[in-house]
This record gives sequence, C-alpha cells and structure tokens, in this order.
Amino acid sequence: MKHARIAWAGAIHEAIERGGQLELLTPAFKGRRLNFDEVVWLPPLAPVPRARTVLALGLNYADHAKELAFKPPEEPLAFAKGAASLIGHRAYTVRPDGVQNMHYECELAVVIGREAKNVKKGDACDFIRGYSVANDYAIRDYLENWYRPNLRVKNRDTCTPIGPWLVDAADVPDPMNLRLTTHVDGRLTQQGSTADMVFDVATLIEYFSSFMTLYPGDVILTGTPDGVVDCPVGSHVVCAIEGIGALENTIVGPAK
Repeated sequence: MKHARIAWAGAIHEAIERGGQLELLTPAFKGRRLNFDEVVWLPPLAPVPRARTVLALGLNYADHAKELAFKPPEEPLAFAKGAASLIGHRAYTVRPDGVQNMHYECELAVVIGREAKNVKKGDACDFIRGYSVANDYAIRDYLENWYRPNLRVKNRDTCTPIGPWLVDAADVPDPMNLRLTTHVDGRLTQQGSTADMVFDVATLIEYFSSFMTLYPGDVILTGTPDGVVDCPVGSHVVCAIEGIGALENTIVGPAK
C-alpha cells in the first residue's frame, strides 16, 4: 500500500493511494477522495516523539564513486542530516545565489518501522516500515571533504525532497533490484539500479544499529548512481524509483 501525508482544507491528513486518487484516512473525512493536484504534499513520514534521525550515505554506488574519481569505500561513509531539510513532493528547493554546482541525487529512502539495536543482517527486513524516493541535493561549491560532506553541502533547508509515497515494505519484495532514473526538464540524465549499491539495505541496518539505536520513523538515504548534473533555477527535476514512485521538485532562487 502507498501512504501519503498531505495538507488540505487547513489541516494535515494521512492518506493512501486508491484508484489514482488520494483517499483520506482522517476520521472526519474518512473515505473522501482527492485528486493529486488538490493538495499540498508533505514528506510521507509520520510525526515522531523525538528528533528524527536522518542518515545519508556517500559514495554508496561504485559507478558514482568512479564518476567522482574515488574508490568505493570499504565501510559505509555516512553523515547525518537535519529534519528541516526534508520537504514534500512538488515542493520547491532553494538554490543559493552564486553557486556553480548544485546536483540532484536520486536515492532509495528506507524508513525504520521499529526500534533497532544490534540487528543482524538476516533480520534487517523485519525492522523496515517502508520505502520512499528521496532527492538529496548537494551543493558542491561548499564541499571540503568528499567522504563526509560538511553541513552546508547537504543540510540546507528545502534540499531533501522525499515522497510522494511511503510504500509498505511488504509491497517491495526485492529492494535491491529497483531501477532509478532522474529527468531534468524532461531529459533523462541519470539511471541506475539499487543492485549496484556497495552496501545493501540490510548491511546498512546492521552497520548503523551496531553502534546506535534506530527508532521508528528514522530514515536512511542509501546513495545515488552516477549521472549527476547541475540544476539551475527553474529546473524541474523528477526522481523515480521502480515500484516506489516519482518525486517531482522545482528549483527556485532565494527570496529577495
């Protein structure tokens, strides 16, 4: 099942996809259906009682590491992201003035479903709530360390669209064999497969949970294939993952 969080009629609602529409789950409107363009899409992540942990991977696709002239890492290269960077489907990402290289990164997002500590790889799938599509924009102008980007590269407000759906893990039988694509203004600029990850989803859950507790609602962004290009103001970017969804986003300049 595909789940969404939306803003409509002055309130935030949980919804599911039904027959090409959004079916509301809010008790007062339960069963009401809306068209996709009638709502504001929010990140498809339920509120959590603590700060949400967002973990992101660097160089987790061998072809992307090669594109950047690096060897694939021998252990996961991870960095944390602030929840304020997350925005929803069809939202706007701000490109700062004066930057020369702002790249999209189409990524499979893994959402944790229950508390995970010292999880073994063979049990990792039992701790996954579902999957979404993320676009982990990177502003390369600010880059000081390719292996673990500093905060200004990856942690800017509006720089991590995610959605439109959270797809139940049970509906994704093989997350390690999904096609990823990115189109910029209708032109295919990136394509790859989750099969090419250096560290697969189960390995990442085992790795992170070996030294930190993962909680329901935490998110792991699993890296991107090669094929990243600069996105100027006005770019319409669509990141899609087979069976998960197509995440649309537009680049805008800062407010004056």
